[in-house]
Amino acid sequence: MLESGNKPLRIGTLAKRAGVNLETVRFYERRGLLPQPPRADSGYRMYPSEAVRRIQFIKRAQEIGFSLKEIEELLRLRSSPHGMSAQVRRRAEAKIEDIESKIRTLRSMKSTLQKLSNACPACGPASECPILESLDRENS
Repeated sequence: MLESGNKPLRIGTLAKRAGVNLETVRFYERRGLLPQPPRADSGYRMYPSEAVRRIQFIKRAQEIGFSLKEIEELLRLRSSPHGMSAQVRRRAEAKIEDIESKIRTLRSMKSTLQKLSNACPACGPASECPILESLDRENS
């Protein structure tokens, strides 16, 4: 007897089980992140049950900051007989550096905005607002 988890899934069922919408499944398929499934005689695409796990992998990788191109590389490493965990770790460490760089940039932006906000008395016409004046300067 076949376990229900092993039966091929139509796109709607796959999307529901993976917690995404239909367009996400189609998008991943177009991007090559999800292999194109065979079609049943009825014309419906029939996805293997493992596609749920693959989509969830993609979503979790996105949530921690990996781009779709980077996720494609991770998927390739995972399925390659020559893929090594050291390669995955290098990609994770590069992502950490990228995130740290973004954090530094965001902190700098926040500091600048705080200074501008503190310089604004919040009274008078907007045309005299020091925030707007600062943004309008040619050589900031």
